[in-house]
Amino acid sequence: MTKQESVNFIINTLNKLYPEIPVPLDHKDPYTLLIAVLMSAQSTDVRVNKITPLLFEKADNPYDMVKLSVEEIREIIKPVGLSPMKSKGIYGLSKILIEKHEGQVPQSFEALEALPAVGHKTASVVMSQAFGVPAFPVDTHIHRLMYRWNLSNGKNVVQTEKDAKRLFPEELWNDLHLQIIWYGREYSPARGWNLDKDIITKTIGRKAVINDYLNKKSPN
Repeated sequence: MTKQESVNFIINTLNKLYPEIPVPLDHKDPYTLLIAVLMSAQSTDVRVNKITPLLFEKADNPYDMVKLSVEEIREIIKPVGLSPMKSKGIYGLSKILIEKHEGQVPQSFEALEALPAVGHKTASVVMSQAFGVPAFPVDTHIHRLMYRWNLSNGKNVVQTEKDAKRLFPEELWNDLHLQIIWYGREYSPARGWNLDKDIITKTIGRKAVINDYLNKKSPN
């Protein structure tokens, strides 16, 4: 297959598998999404979705959040990991939203990435899922699959994002990055991977990746 044929195959396959695309993190508005995405760093969406209701019961907006202390926030979110950094980030960005943005989440990459504990990936998720601005947030699943599918060299997420944006039509980015995440979880995980179930990698995947898988499966 040519690169374009591979891209078309991916798009068509993912549209068939995921005609409706659920958003992994539970939220009700841009602020709660921002907090949930921040909390998801080096954690799982399932764990975050269990903890955010406890936090949002006490504070689901920046004005209520700054009424809590950093220590109180940390105690609530401790199960998601990295709670010292995340609690400071949640309190700090809430304070800045009040002071500089009238309590609203800003709708620009620059303003979002200027907030404490908010990196490019977090900003990209908020811009795409909260505001509908084309973005292609790269998580571990997308990084892994772009390499397995021979669409990126796998060296770093910055390059993976550039390659994804170059190869896929901009109008599909917001849906496609979610579809790839779900596909990675269900059909092409890092551990317990079954190539027979992974139709995309089996059809267009990097030969070295497929050969490595087959060699590990071989009894010899």
